[in-house]
Parts: sequence; structure tokens; C-alpha cells
Amino acid sequence: MPFKDLLVVVDESTSCAERIDVAVRLASTHDAHLTGLHVSAPPDVAPAVLAQFPREMVDMLGRIGREDAARAEGLFGERLRASGAPLATEWRAVQGAAGEVVGLHARYADVAVLGQADPDSSAGARGLPERVVMSSGRPILVVPYAGTFTTLGRRVMVAWNATREAARAVNDALPLLRRAESVRVVSVNPQRGPAGHGAIPGADISLHLARHGVAVEASEVSAEDMRVDDVLLSQAADAGVDLIVMGAYGHSRLGELMLGGATRHILRQITVPVFMSH
Repeated sequence: MPFKDLLVVVDESTSCAERIDVAVRLASTHDAHLTGLHVSAPPDVAPAVLAQFPREMVDMLGRIGREDAARAEGLFGERLRASGAPLATEWRAVQGAAGEVVGLHARYADVAVLGQADPDSSAGARGLPERVVMSSGRPILVVPYAGTFTTLGRRVMVAWNATREAARAVNDALPLLRRAESVRVVSVNPQRGPAGHGAIPGADISLHLARHGVAVEASEVSAEDMRVDDVLLSQAADAGVDLIVMGAYGHSRLGELMLGGATRHILRQITVPVFMSH
């Protein structure tokens, strides 16, 4: 099923214009509706204390949020006009906690496009991709804070570890994988046997993708002395891919609030967009 409803988070970060451009190109390619969403944080003041503020100060706090939303809407419109793409679009400005708001709105989209956190900037909500992918029930596309990405999904790497989350990511990414010129399934230090990858790592999922018309090849990487996430990033760089597809997963007692180490590390280090599902 093709993507028909996309959501892009618009914030004050310097990389937001590129994120919107990626979302616009993705929507144009799939003839999809594109919704821009800006989330402004409510005043970080207890309601009882806020009630004691002068009316002028309360109005000022509200005005700041409206001005931020107006700038975000202006940027969204500017990038749409620059693209020249005849898209069906919508704008939403909502006040609340970013993780909760974006997670809620993402449930009504095929894919939510978000930005990687910039360690040198205070703009944008920290940990937003992690919270949204774990709470929304939808895939996310995370665009790096540095770089320009004129292609998306031409050369794709699927990080395959034979888990439920990886299977979900592959299924969710099928509209992209079908359009790709090449798809490489990479299994790092695979576990063989009935409970693992099977006799030939990556073979079963590659056959499944081939039946969907995907141009796919499988490879196995043994690197016992390296972190899996570092191996995946190295493989992506060596292959010149423009998209990584992978599952997100939790390993702690906090469950949905925490991601596995490989997932978290990759979200910090990516240099190409990552399509991720849980």
C-alpha cells in the first residue's frame, strides 16, 4: 500500500528546512497528503503560580507561542512554494508536550518525518524520535541535522536481525523498497538456527522482498570485536546508501520509554535518513 498521508514536524531548528524538503519530495513521489505540525511548549509554570501572574505576562507568554507557530508556518509555506510541487497540505499548531502531541498526530499518518537532535542546538525536543516511534504505532523517518538529501530510497540498506521490530520496519517500508534501485539486507553477527535467521542469514526476508518486486541482495557481516551499530553505520557509508531501514526496540524495565543501545546510538550518529518502526 503506498504512502498517502505524511506528517512532518516543523520546529525552530536550523535543519528544519531540509527536513521539510525531504518530506515534500516524499509526498510528491507518492502523491500523498502532507501535514505540517508545530508543537509549542506550554509555560513551564505550575497552574497555581500562573494564576497569580499579571494578565499582561500571561498574554506575553501566549504571544510568544503564537509567534513561534507563525514563523514555523511561514517556513512550511516557503518550502512548499520553493518546491513547486502541487501537493495537498494542511497546517497544525498545537500546544503541549512534544512527545505526546507528535505521537498522537502520527497515529493518523502513514509516516512521521522528524529531525535528528542537534547536540549543538537547543531547538527541537530532545529524544523526540525515540518517544514517537515507541508510542505512535507508526513508522518514523528521521532526517539528520547536517547535510542535504536530494535522493531518498534510491539505494537502501535494511538492517536485519530477524526480530519482530525488523520485520515490522521492512513491511512498513515496502512503498519505499519497491521503488529503490537496489536494496541490501545486512545481517551482523547473525544467530543461526530455528529461533534465529535460519540456515542462510537474510535469505528468507530477501525472498519475501523479491516476491514484492524488490531488487534485493543479502549479505552477512561478522564483526565480533565491534558494536553492531558501528558496523551498520560503516556498512551504510561504504555502500553509499541514502536510506537505512531498521527496527527500534526496547530492552529495559521501562519498556516503551527506552530504546535498545544500537537504536539509540544510530539515532545519534546517522548521516543519512533512517526509516524506523517498532
